[in-house]
Amino acid sequence: MAFPKEAIELRDAGIKDPILVFDPFEKENALICQKYSLIATVFDKKHIDILKEKNNSANKTKVHIKVDTGMNRLGIDYDKAYEFIKYVSNQKEFLIDGVYTHFAEADSKDKTFTLLQLKRFKELIAKLKSEKIKLGLLHAANSGAMLDLPETYFDMVRCGITLYGYYPSLETSESIKLKPVMSILSNVTTAKKVKPGETISYGRRFKVKNETKIISVPVGYADGYRRGLTNKAQAIIKGKLFNQVGTVTMDRIMFDIGNSNVKIGDKVVLLGNDKKQSVTAWDWAKILDTIPYEITCGIAKRLPRVYE
Repeated sequence: MAFPKEAIELRDAGIKDPILVFDPFEKENALICQKYSLIATVFDKKHIDILKEKNNSANKTKVHIKVDTGMNRLGIDYDKAYEFIKYVSNQKEFLIDGVYTHFAEADSKDKTFTLLQLKRFKELIAKLKSEKIKLGLLHAANSGAMLDLPETYFDMVRCGITLYGYYPSLETSESIKLKPVMSILSNVTTAKKVKPGETISYGRRFKVKNETKIISVPVGYADGYRRGLTNKAQAIIKGKLFNQVGTVTMDRIMFDIGNSNVKIGDKVVLLGNDKKQSVTAWDWAKILDTIPYEITCGIAKRLPRVYE
């Protein structure tokens, strides 16, 4: 998990499996990790000092050590990692449960830099193993590497966007068949006839050309339906695609349904499939000049989740 509070939600939901927290370690996290049996990521001696200070258990504290092989975001630099990992292995209060790194561009067609990162990581691991240092689980592969570079698998992989059923970029292979699993569903809540020349929503960014019917749906940018989709997105109602019209508002969006037989209460598929039609996170991403991961991660918590 990225943050301890996300891990707490899993524990409260009854998940008992090991949970690794990726967030840089700070004092406030120490007691949380202990209370909820979480595994902390460490890559600085201050992390070790904090855990030593807060640990009031007789059990060894499990940690994973993050090695920076070129991402230059988090982790101990690969050329300094040997000494740090050796230091942690000599701390009797700790158990190294894993060592990992993260790739910067595994989802690119050119794998040159990813292979350099892999080389740095493997050389470090080989040196540590030659010293008989126990390293626990080794992991490096994100979604892009999982699809294209089996040599990065080690003991486990860390799937990201592929968990949602999307490929991380248009440059990766499709070596594993994926199917989008997230849908965003709502309902028609209002419908009204609008005359030619009338305009829709804030800024009057959509002008009606012919008499039509405009319906509204109670989802907006506060829910993750981005304002940049204004007048560019579509939704599926009764197996047909309809255009979103007018500026996306905080809590509501509008669609032009013409003279279609759409009624209040009808299901609206904002993201997902219905009959032969589909709207995907890639559709939104292309409009917004981003990636599907930003779309899926950006769906707000106020939209209730239903797991099937």
